[in-house]
Amino acid sequence: MKEKNAQHEAEVLHQKKLVLENIKAQEEERKRIAVMIHDDIGNRLNILSLWLNNLDTQGDEQIKKNIYGQMSSLIDAARSISHSLYPVNLESVGLVLYVEELIANLSHKINISLQVMPGYQKKDLFAEVQLYRIIQEFTTNVIKHSDATDLWIYIKDYPEDTAVVISDNGQGFEYEEVKKGMGIKNIESRIKSMNATHKWKKTFSNKGSRLIIKIPKYHEFPNQTSTD
Repeated sequence: MKEKNAQHEAEVLHQKKLVLENIKAQEEERKRIAVMIHDDIGNRLNILSLWLNNLDTQGDEQIKKNIYGQMSSLIDAARSISHSLYPVNLESVGLVLYVEELIANLSHKINISLQVMPGYQKKDLFAEVQLYRIIQEFTTNVIKHSDATDLWIYIKDYPEDTAVVISDNGQGFEYEEVKKGMGIKNIESRIKSMNATHKWKKTFSNKGSRLIIKIPKYHEFPNQTSTD
């Protein structure tokens, strides 16, 4: 029985490592494309916009105005695409400020409350990117598939782990019916990649959904020595 349990644990760990490697590869590719859009295309558009501002105004002012409007839209689009592919500036500003920016951008669609308890410490970049992606995915799903008006995000550091709770007041869902959906799959894959545990629950009023995540303080997977 002990041998079977050990084999099972080894297999679970192996599967988690495969998920981690897959997500890391995806993130690297997303980052490469996002940085290219953000740094190259975005900067070129900004330069063109500056040149446009310095054009001789003796020409058709309406044409200039239309071109400037298109340029502004392209700059916003490049920033939005880059942001959705990979949180390029997260490393410099940190998870909390990046989530606050997400909240501000979605304020016209849903009310989001972020509560970060005192003592929260910045995590390594991989963990913060995954947490941001989970919050982003959860929020997007709620906006698309729920009638929720409010969403709450709670983050607290404990001695052994970090607790993240995300909940809403929408229609809620039956986990067994939607667990194969891409949104749920993406969220759970990212949770596994941090060697974390999670639980889906309904809110106390039986409306909306709640996701509880516990990320161990040392969430890296233990190294395994391979034998040839």
